[in-house]
Amino acid sequence: MTLSTPLCGALGIEYPIVQAPIGSATRPELAAAVSNAGGLGTLAVTWRPPDRAAEFVERTRERTDRPFAVNVVLDSEAKEVATEDHLDAVLDAGVPAVSFSFGDATPYIERVHDGGASALVTVGSAEEAEVAAKAGADVIVAQGWESGGHVQSEVATLPLVPRVADAVDVPVVAAGGIADGRGVAAVLADGADGAWLGTRFVATEEAAVENHYRERIVDAEETETLYSELFDIGWKGMPHRVLHNSTTENWEQAGRPAPGDRPGEGETIAEYPGGHPIVRYGDDLPMEGVEGDLEALALYAGQSSGLTEEVQPAADVVEELVAETEARIDQLSQLVQ
Repeated sequence: MTLSTPLCGALGIEYPIVQAPIGSATRPELAAAVSNAGGLGTLAVTWRPPDRAAEFVERTRERTDRPFAVNVVLDSEAKEVATEDHLDAVLDAGVPAVSFSFGDATPYIERVHDGGASALVTVGSAEEAEVAAKAGADVIVAQGWESGGHVQSEVATLPLVPRVADAVDVPVVAAGGIADGRGVAAVLADGADGAWLGTRFVATEEAAVENHYRERIVDAEETETLYSELFDIGWKGMPHRVLHNSTTENWEQAGRPAPGDRPGEGETIAEYPGGHPIVRYGDDLPMEGVEGDLEALALYAGQSSGLTEEVQPAADVVEELVAETEARIDQLSQLVQ
């Protein structure tokens, strides 16, 4: 058996496995490792200036000759740089694919195609999927409520994917709650053409995070996440899923007060290399080099953290996902013979 779907043909990849952008946890080493293993690696560039975004693309290209993507968040609350500036930078640098999330990508898809790249659009409903496909999206990403990090859907993955697949005629990637080959096989059976994994790739050696973060994901149960808008300093109004920690627990014990009345609000709890402060309830994750109370920062993770059992090289994760998926599909095929 060879695990190949229409997504592979659309993006020029070997396996239908996509590494989610995972914010500041991404870097060229991670994206290239995933792509070299046959999947699609992705870089997050929204929080990086255009020249830095272009540099990330160039550094990734130095490490792989296979397709990879960048992600651009469209929500105005999350960004300081115009989308057009980011697109010009990464397309001029030769990125093969651009994914959009948290907004209407219609005004930008033609620019992506003109730059010779494929356009992926993340949606949270069948209606959003129809809009994106009509605008020319090459791939639709259906993000379910189980996802870690910022979440743009209120629908769980399994009911969302078939609705989206029925609504569009382009490949669909399922996101949310997937961490092993059983999950990949499940979403393929559900109508998806590929799987998008974030939490699993945070717990890899190449992710640009501090070890505490990786270890918390590995140790977490599926019940240990919180869906809220708690870590909103830097990106207001966008729901997200994180692991419970002292910040979430103190907030809940205080009765979940509104911003302005939350325990310890505004205090500095960590800092980036160079001394830039990180305040409690900031949207910053414990990326590599951050020092301070890492446990109290936003530990973005999905419900799939309960299925993430060890820290591995990213290439090993892709290899295991493919082998597990093929084995599970083979097992299921035996049931109908």
